[in-house]
Formats: sequence, structure tokens, C-alpha cells
Amino acid sequence: MTVDFSYKRAPSYRVATLTRHGGWDEKKLRGQFQSLVQWAKKQQVRTGRWLFFEPNRKTFIAAVEIKGKAKGSGHIRLRTIPAASVASVTFNPDEVSSRIVYHGLSDWLRWQKKQKEIQRVLSAREVYSGDPWSSPKVWSQTEIQFVVKR
Repeated sequence: MTVDFSYKRAPSYRVATLTRHGGWDEKKLRGQFQSLVQWAKKQQVRTGRWLFFEPNRKTFIAAVEIKGKAKGSGHIRLRTIPAASVASVTFNPDEVSSRIVYHGLSDWLRWQKKQKEIQRVLSAREVYSGDPWSSPKVWSQTEIQFVVKR
């Protein structure tokens, strides 16, 4: 499998989000996504991409793109993630360790900053085309995006 980094323009996303504070726990993250999908069914809106953010240590945000009109309820908030320039890599975590990909992309961006190709790295996110836990195809096309200022 070839893994390569590239710049691209990521579209804006209208998403429903759930935020959790505390240590990393995949079971709780999975539960957050399930709650978002159940909420979307009740709201009768279609879902699209699944996004995962870690804006700071011990804060995790699960987001599901929604297509249609809806209102947030309870802890679920609606927000628009603006379009942005991103450094992106798509890979299969069963073939290449995500640690290697994150490390490689971080080092590549550090070099790009030294070469004045970018000004700075703003944030990181994982993007899936659907449920990565139930679809091997979605899992095999994991995308990591680092939002950059060019």
C-alpha cells in the first residue's frame, strides 16, 4: 500500500457534535457516534461523513455530517466546520500503523513550514465516509487531515 501526503481543499461540513472530557476511551467514542446516529434518525436527517477531533488534551469531539434541517437537543450541538486547506493522507490502519502516519505527516509538515510552503498547522482531524467500526471498506480508507494556513 502506498501512503502519500498531499494538500487539498476540504469542503465545509454541517455537523452534529458530542464533546467528551476525560482520557481516551474507544468504547465511549463509539457510543458518542452511536448517539449521534440515533439522534439523526429521530430528526429524520441523512448522515454523511464521520469526523473525530481532539482539540486539546483530554477533550474529544465526535461529529457526524448531517444533510437536512435539524435542531440540536440535549448535549448534541450543531455547527458548521468551515472549508479549509488541509494536508491529507488516506490509508488502511490494518496495513500501516496510524502512529507512523501521524508521525510522518507531522514531520512532513514541520519540513514544509521550514521551506515556507505553509505558515502553520491549526488542527488535526480524522475523517471517515461512514461507520468505521461496522464497514471494513470505510475503515480501509481512513483519512487524516491537518488544517494548515498556507
